[in-house]
Amino acid sequence: MTDSQLLSMPSSSAPAAQAPVSQFHAAIERGDFLVTAEVMPPKGGDPSHMIQMANLLKGRVHAVNITDGSRAVMRMSSLAASVLLKQQGIEPICQMACRDRNCIALQADLMGAQALGIRNVLALTGDPIKAGDHPEARGVFELESVRLLKLIDKLNQGFDFNDKALPDGAMTLLAGAAVDPQCGSWSGLQRRFERKLAAGAQFFQSQLISDFDRLSKFMEHMAIGCNKPVLAGIFLLKSAKNAQFINRNVPGVTIPQEIIDRLEKASDPLREGMTIAAEQVHMARQICQGVHLMAVRREDLIPEILEMAGVEAVR
Repeated sequence: MTDSQLLSMPSSSAPAAQAPVSQFHAAIERGDFLVTAEVMPPKGGDPSHMIQMANLLKGRVHAVNITDGSRAVMRMSSLAASVLLKQQGIEPICQMACRDRNCIALQADLMGAQALGIRNVLALTGDPIKAGDHPEARGVFELESVRLLKLIDKLNQGFDFNDKALPDGAMTLLAGAAVDPQCGSWSGLQRRFERKLAAGAQFFQSQLISDFDRLSKFMEHMAIGCNKPVLAGIFLLKSAKNAQFINRNVPGVTIPQEIIDRLEKASDPLREGMTIAAEQVHMARQICQGVHLMAVRREDLIPEILEMAGVEAVR
């Protein structure tokens, strides 16, 4: 079987064959240009700031990602935070990392998500423990993202991890996955992408994109024909120092020197960063099916960035 034939094969996940299981799924089915944004849960028990930031995104994004211990930094449960946003009428995408849970805990959280009305899940392996604020903690990593996608697919077919039938019937979760079109190994990227497709991924959100030629190549030569939307990761750079920090600390990402120079010369670096982000959203619209915006601690600026890029309010 050729690669193109493999990419054209439908996955076995139940949501693809059923009526939309969430508002975000409905937007995918309509073929909308998809817009998602990322919000971090609080590092404590007060969710008011998270809710405030997420409420500002209403009507501007199709769904809001809730991170799950991003960079291995301890924060409120992504599932609990997703429920809090759902109560506010905000469509969540609950990130779920394998780092901190074995297969029993993952299944328990997925079942809890379904019961609480959370249908969108982004399956992640999870950042290494040493990168975070509890470097002596023990990672679990019984599964990784591909095996988690397969587990979700099993649950959607009515079976648990051990292939035993679920007494209450099949679940209906929409599983997504991360993708890094700027990965140094093209063959490694293709192999990983195809495995995630075969495991049941229904949408993809990319890491921070700084090389749009590379994204275009990925879409034209690898994602073509897969019929699953790819959302380009757009990051709000707040200053030249911020961009240089990313270059030093985020593997696989290189912010071009011309972008750093623009930020350095700008009288208002934050405003220039918003302009750059809007330009990148515009470029992504010509290449892929959506954007995923990351504006750490300045989520309030996302609606204006989308307006600058000419992206209309969502349905």
